[in-house]
Amino acid sequence: MEEEREKPAEDRTEEVQGREMDLNSIFPGKSYDLNRLFPDETTRKLLSQVKRNKKDIERFIKNLNMEEE
Repeated sequence: MEEEREKPAEDRTEEVQGREMDLNSIFPGKSYDLNRLFPDETTRKLLSQVKRNKKDIERFIKNLNMEEE
């Protein structure tokens, strides 16, 4: 299924550690430069992880709703 094709959050975090994060690509459509707003790499990693966690939670809720039907 979809979950089997995607890598776990821990593996994706390791992939990102080797390169600098671009918050503007993670959160598109913002009128300001997020990379300048958050210059600290630790904060960028945290925001990226929050985005991934949000997607994981939304997927979990969607699967719960499908099981109820």
